[in-house]
Amino acid sequence: MRLSDAPKGAQAVVQSVTDAHPADPIAQRLRDLGFVAGEPVRLVARGPLGGDPLLIQIGSTRFALRKTEAARVEISVGGAA
Repeated sequence: MRLSDAPKGAQAVVQSVTDAHPADPIAQRLRDLGFVAGEPVRLVARGPLGGDPLLIQIGSTRFALRKTEAARVEISVGGAA
């Protein structure tokens, strides 16, 4: 499942970050921010009117991501502690 498709409040574990094209700078930035395999992640909230942006939490850090950015992150739901 993609992080952009996760239900609000869902706790999950990052499986991978997919490059949209070779040398994708957004995918690399997500990895640099901590979106790496095995990391627990939670969808805290969705923005109004279409749900953009998404409020994502990794550890004690929260990020606002566009849906297109969150769609690069593959997750498994229910695996986080």
